[in-house]
Amino acid sequence: MSSTTSSFPDRIELTGEGLVLRDWTEADLAAMPELFDHPDIAYWTPILSPFDEEAARTRLDRARSLRAEGATILLAITVDGGAPLGEVMLRRAPEGTEIGYVVGPAHRGQGLAARAVKVMAAYAFEELGVDQVILELEAENASSVAVATKAGFRLLDVPLIEGEEKGRPYVLQTWGLSRP
Repeated sequence: MSSTTSSFPDRIELTGEGLVLRDWTEADLAAMPELFDHPDIAYWTPILSPFDEEAARTRLDRARSLRAEGATILLAITVDGGAPLGEVMLRRAPEGTEIGYVVGPAHRGQGLAARAVKVMAAYAFEELGVDQVILELEAENASSVAVATKAGFRLLDVPLIEGEEKGRPYVLQTWGLSRP
């Protein structure tokens, strides 16, 4: 299966680890600012800040266009298919099949990110046929390092990724999880 030509399904719902990962919908727009408009999220992620209702609409539209292009899936993290608690991403990129995540500040400390990463990794292995998934994160982001470790990833011996986002320089490590 070619990672550049195959498309994603129009609708995705993944279950496992006590979670339901589902598509974002218009009904989620009001909840998105509460999840994404936070200093930690502004600092550690490329998510727009401040994050308001207009940013929520833009993110929902972008999620749909990225899915249609076959490049990226953005799914709401829920426990029951209802209220969104965060987001998990799967992105096909030249450097590998990358997973990313963000959990709303009110929902942290429940293992949601690590569980969502495990479910998304299983999807990548089983449905997309990839041999490895990666996380790219800053060593100083202790929460993300803990998620990577808890989800079974290991730090890979590959060059660091240097860049700048929102006027802030960053250096990313690459963590990997191989197909079981």
